[in-house]
Amino acid sequence: MHTHRGGLIAEINVTPFVDVMLVLLIIFMVTAPMLTQGVEVDLPETKTVETLPEDSEAVVLHVRKDGTVKLDKYPVELANLAGQLKRMGIAKDRMLYLQADKEVAYGIVVKVMAEIRSAGIQKLGVVAEPEETR
Repeated sequence: MHTHRGGLIAEINVTPFVDVMLVLLIIFMVTAPMLTQGVEVDLPETKTVETLPEDSEAVVLHVRKDGTVKLDKYPVELANLAGQLKRMGIAKDRMLYLQADKEVAYGIVVKVMAEIRSAGIQKLGVVAEPEETR
């Protein structure tokens, strides 16, 4: 470190900056997994099933056993489902996944699927869990 008599030191101390950045990194690493909360659905089990893709483009429609319908994590009335899907502007080439509780009545699932079709969505996937071998 060279200093002249009465001159200014023109060096930047980066240690506090690095300390703050490390603390922020740790905070984001701890809080990021908590931000993705799902809807609790008891899925039916089947032998041939593919897992739900983790891409951000997937839209998931949850039907719980009490009859409530959620689009991603937002509650939706069954009567307003087609309008809500149209307002969201889901492209016809995007996939919509239906995740229904195994205790939901068949008639409710059919009504939900009819609302999805009336919204103009053609690509519909059904989510299930792999069947356990005994």
